[in-house]
Amino acid sequence: MTALGFLYPGHSAEDDYPRIEQLLGSDIRVDLVHTDIGEDAHRVDALREMGSPERLAAGVEELRLTGAEAVVWACTSGSFVHGWDGAHEQVRTLARAAGMPASSTSFAFVHAAAELEVRRVAVGATYPDDVADLFAAFLRTGGAEVVSVRGSGVVTAAEVGGWTEAEVLELARRADHEEADAVLLPDTALHTAALIPALEKDLGKPVLTANQVTVWEALRLTDRRVNAPTLGTLFTREPVVQVPGQSGA
Repeated sequence: MTALGFLYPGHSAEDDYPRIEQLLGSDIRVDLVHTDIGEDAHRVDALREMGSPERLAAGVEELRLTGAEAVVWACTSGSFVHGWDGAHEQVRTLARAAGMPASSTSFAFVHAAAELEVRRVAVGATYPDDVADLFAAFLRTGGAEVVSVRGSGVVTAAEVGGWTEAEVLELARRADHEEADAVLLPDTALHTAALIPALEKDLGKPVLTANQVTVWEALRLTDRRVNAPTLGTLFTREPVVQVPGQSGA
């Protein structure tokens, strides 16, 4: 049994996590602890406070008691608003407090794009444009070429949590770009766990969503790989196998 730990801000789309646990269909346990978000606002100052060391540390002890082997701060905007260096420091602080490997959803997107070897990406964000642009800047620092960014101007996570399947599909369609190798939907308040195959079929390309990549990142931290086609292309990617006696050069 591999136990994965997540610090999730507030209450919006947390039911994606037990759903993903079921879809993994393996010896994976998903443990989720809610953190206090303070003010629910997609505004830079509020998002910085949401991801402060004090708020994250408050949930660490409870998570430690679950036996989690790795922890991911399950929030995109509450990590990338600190910038590349600040988000790294946030993760380092979390790892020290938790005593286990740690990461965040923002880095999960960067690592997942690298896993799929996609360089050109389109972003469909629920956030206001200024916050969406900060995510695009974060991705660029991580090596991605962002060919399109679409914000939606939604102010609160609570509103995002109530979006329908049709609204999520429309967001992905609006975000898509003919030059994009993949479409990214960066908000853990958005319900997407049950929608990924439909999104990928509609767009004809990989779709990376916040809660999906967050769980994948925790598996990566624990050196686990699970084949789960119902969670999209990311969960069907096979590792490169080096044939004995052959050089990779």
